[in-house]
Amino acid sequence: MRLIWCGLLTLCVWLNTAVAQNAPLRIKITQGVIEPLKFAVPAFEAENLGAKKIAAEISRVVAADLTSSGLFREIPSSRFIAQRKTFEEPVRFPDWRAVNAQALVTAAVTTNGSGKLTVKFRIFDIFSGVQLGQGMQLSGSTQAVRRMAHKVSDQVYERIIGEGPYFDSRIVFVSESGPKDKRLKRLAIMDFDGENMQFLTGNDNIVLAPRISSDGKKVLYTSWETGFPQIYLLDVETGRRKRVNTPGDGVAFSPRFAPDNKRIVFSYERRGNIDIYLMELSSLRSARLTSSPFIDTAPSFSPDGRQIVFESDRSGNQQLYILPVTGGTPKRISFGKGRYGTPVWSPRGDLIAFTKQSNGRFGIGVMRIDGTKERLLSASFLDEGPTWSPNGRVIMFSRQTRGPSGAPSIYSVDITGRNLRPLSLRAPASDPSWGPVLP
Repeated sequence: MRLIWCGLLTLCVWLNTAVAQNAPLRIKITQGVIEPLKFAVPAFEAENLGAKKIAAEISRVVAADLTSSGLFREIPSSRFIAQRKTFEEPVRFPDWRAVNAQALVTAAVTTNGSGKLTVKFRIFDIFSGVQLGQGMQLSGSTQAVRRMAHKVSDQVYERIIGEGPYFDSRIVFVSESGPKDKRLKRLAIMDFDGENMQFLTGNDNIVLAPRISSDGKKVLYTSWETGFPQIYLLDVETGRRKRVNTPGDGVAFSPRFAPDNKRIVFSYERRGNIDIYLMELSSLRSARLTSSPFIDTAPSFSPDGRQIVFESDRSGNQQLYILPVTGGTPKRISFGKGRYGTPVWSPRGDLIAFTKQSNGRFGIGVMRIDGTKERLLSASFLDEGPTWSPNGRVIMFSRQTRGPSGAPSIYSVDITGRNLRPLSLRAPASDPSWGPVLP
């Protein structure tokens, strides 16, 4: 079922031939070179006149989604030999093999007068000449054509790659405008590909570091509207927001939701000391997790909600530490040369992404939760603030260029370090926070 292994990996294989009779053959994979899988998306069939433009848009978005992953390469329609007339007609596999297609996606789109949209689609393995699983059907609204396309892309991605989806998801970020010395910042939300952007706050206050909840319904962020940083909670659907009352008269910032969305962690500065606190949102009761004369900040929960990773200068410069939410002694996990910050736990639970400053440059990296296998995925004048895709495959982050006119933008990169690409946005943007796949 995993067609991807036919086209993605060119492997260097060592065979350890069994000496004993009937002993198993052992295959050791020593290295691999990823080669995108070649796929074809013929124009989706419109089963009624009102679906013609919608069918064309869905097929275009599906092709763009798959290509953006870096794991697929689209075969242009100008090379097609087979010309499909209806969704039901049999696939002529030799015609698709002749153009080196490895996967084929076909679909039919129907609309009705009440605004309902239906998409039927099939996925074929051209090498083996079979359909992958049963045909699928999705229904939705004609007002959400791009969402329907993203859902189709997710199904194709899951069926071929064997990993969880991420195309039908949204990202909260800081949209910026104005000159660099008088930059206005407001919260906005967009689809994973930068489309359908909507503002969530006005531009009359500076906002920083939005963090979306695991259900995509709420956003925590830091605002300077009172003259000093405070935490606010915003409802994505209604736009209503409220200040989160933190303990005492200190300054609260850098909040993040627990996986259950019932608790948050945040940094709290009081009398020059910065520590990390845990709060139950229902009761607003807080518990202090760290207690030291050092700067402890940027906490992030593990997927099971039992631990946090954070940055601290308790070792002399910024490093990463892990701490159980029940308290205890933090365990240092970063030991490389440079400074580490803004750690974020992968949804898979196996990796931690971070920002690293070294040799005058900032980059985005990942390491295992025990600090081993550290790898840098990017480096530039200023790369910072990683956020994970829902399936833990892709990381987005902010990048800013050097110079007085340098404006921040949002980039994405695969966890292999491949497929580094900018999002096409109309204005400067920073601080992305990736939400879940939508229901």
